[in-house]
Amino acid sequence: MKIFLDTNIFLNLLLKRDGYEEAVVILNACSQNIFQGCVCDITLLNIDYIASKQVKNIHNFLKIVNENFTIVGLDNVMFAKALDIDNSDLEDNAQYICAKKNSCHLIISDDRAFYRGDVIVLSSKDFVKKYM
Repeated sequence: MKIFLDTNIFLNLLLKRDGYEEAVVILNACSQNIFQGCVCDITLLNIDYIASKQVKNIHNFLKIVNENFTIVGLDNVMFAKALDIDNSDLEDNAQYICAKKNSCHLIISDDRAFYRGDVIVLSSKDFVKKYM
């Protein structure tokens, strides 16, 4: 199963926020190829920007993500679609479009307001309960 991870799943792990335990389980499952993990290229930049202020050697973590996840990005057409979604969070829209374009079965996000369209969105807790 191909799963798309929202930026907040990685930040939960790095910053030891609520959802930390589930993030560990999900990321380990992806690194063991139980699931094919997919992330948006902007996720890596956001992780670096947000977590580098609090986490040393963040680039080592980003290398691990790079080795274990498929990194996808937006083209002009995809970005236009993200802009057309009736939702105020452009980053979520972009991630949703990337997940859909890359045939991900579901999106894992702990953002309750994450855009919900044709792709199933589950919290990390719900994902672990259902699939692990």
